[in-house]
Amino acid sequence: MPVIIRALAKVNNHLGLVAALVVALALKLSLLLANALPFNSDEAVVALMAQHILRGERPLFFYGQAYMGSLDAYLVAGGFALFGQEVWVVRAVQVVLYLATLGLVYIFVWRAFRSPRMAAMAALLMALPSVNQTLYTTVSLGGYGEALLIGALTMLLSLPPASGRVGPLRSLVLGLLLGIGLWVFPLSLTMSLPAICVLAWFAKRTMRWRDLASCAGIGLVGAWLGMRPWAVSYVLLGRSAVTELLGGAIAGSGTATAWGAIGPRLVNLIVFGSTVVAGIRPPWAITWLFWPLAPLAVAFLLGTIAYGIVKLREKSEAAPARWMVAGAALLLCIAFVLTPFGGDPSGRYFLPLGVCLAIGGADMLEGLWRARPRWAMAALAGVLAFNLGATIQCARANPPGLTTQFDPVAQVDARALPELIAFLRAEGETRGYTNYWVEYPLAFLSGEELIFVARLPYHEDLRYTARDDRYAPYDDLVAASERVAYITTRHRALDALLREAFQRRGITFREKQIGEYRVFWGLSDLVSPEEVGVEQFN
Repeated sequence: MPVIIRALAKVNNHLGLVAALVVALALKLSLLLANALPFNSDEAVVALMAQHILRGERPLFFYGQAYMGSLDAYLVAGGFALFGQEVWVVRAVQVVLYLATLGLVYIFVWRAFRSPRMAAMAALLMALPSVNQTLYTTVSLGGYGEALLIGALTMLLSLPPASGRVGPLRSLVLGLLLGIGLWVFPLSLTMSLPAICVLAWFAKRTMRWRDLASCAGIGLVGAWLGMRPWAVSYVLLGRSAVTELLGGAIAGSGTATAWGAIGPRLVNLIVFGSTVVAGIRPPWAITWLFWPLAPLAVAFLLGTIAYGIVKLREKSEAAPARWMVAGAALLLCIAFVLTPFGGDPSGRYFLPLGVCLAIGGADMLEGLWRARPRWAMAALAGVLAFNLGATIQCARANPPGLTTQFDPVAQVDARALPELIAFLRAEGETRGYTNYWVEYPLAFLSGEELIFVARLPYHEDLRYTARDDRYAPYDDLVAASERVAYITTRHRALDALLREAFQRRGITFREKQIGEYRVFWGLSDLVSPEEVGVEQFN
């Protein structure tokens, strides 16, 4: 790392980009080879969708949702067609998407600020980012990697041209990206909308209103073409499609206009959001990371914000880029507070802030470099060292490793899953009931031989949502089966409830503990969750 940092002082070409890409790839490969990122249900749903696409299905959205498009599943399906249906292919798609985003950020900074050194620093901050940024750009949750890529590409294409005039082709492409982003994941709009608005603001200085209106019309046509899959969803689902677009699918979110929820969302933003963006805690726990350098990470975040605000007053060639970055950060914070997405305390919705921090941080370091080169190198090296140290700390604490699950009850140690699959196959227990965090990895890793639908709760208070049961054909397979088994995870209350219900109905059964999975099998009679009384708590 020190060699890379010192090389920045002499960089006069794009070697900084190459170095950043190598560092980013090395980090992600190291984590994947160390099995530091568990394979859970959200990612397994994407993998199963990709399998079904290869068989002829054409889903428009992530199974069970109407606000996150299926583009990621189509990309993974392409990977499956080329390399086979393996978990590593799902992650490879995410790695490629992130490397492409890193490259776009580098080009954006280089074009906007005319500084290869600053572009290299931004790329390195993207290559060794916070734990949150590393996690959600390595595993798949259905559209986060694509959202960042679309947002970064829109920002790059929104940089005002030298002539100051925006042509019809650029307008069409930007509109298309905006519409596709709305379908893939509305999170991309937090980067795209401010960028397009900044472009329009600077273009109006050299363009007539009639020409601007014409470009806007062309852009709207492109947006309509890009968002057609979502429009189909609106036709089919009506108002519920809009509700989910605004975050209505977030568990316990309430309504998008509930003013009483703004206070808790502000707490989530200020307390949980700032700490996860700075990287001083992982998104799944209140655990301080790499504390010797944590104050430096906090100072870097605060310094970047302060420097960015001051620089917004400066009239320069880089002004449009600075306003795009500030606009993206501001819009994301506003959307987080005003929509039910703010009820989710995980860090995934703050990914665009990671991109803003890389660009804004590089801007601050470039300013420091001009006055104190050694201080700038030390600051950059310190932040990168902190991010790397924090990531290593999380990877070594496995389980849970780098997990997307912020609820401890959902942090199931999946390392025993192969043993579970072997046991179920040996005993002929191929159908039954389980919870959300077991169903989909089990189905994918068994080649859909073992189908256990998510009809059991996993929360300790036995809360359950029907949204966990995302794929109706699996329900039909279980309903047609002549025997079923039950699989629970880390849930003594549910285990006791099942035993009592089976015994009350005179059903004999056997139990087996496999890692964190408990299997109730060999049932003497067919019985559903409704019949044993599980769903009375829903």
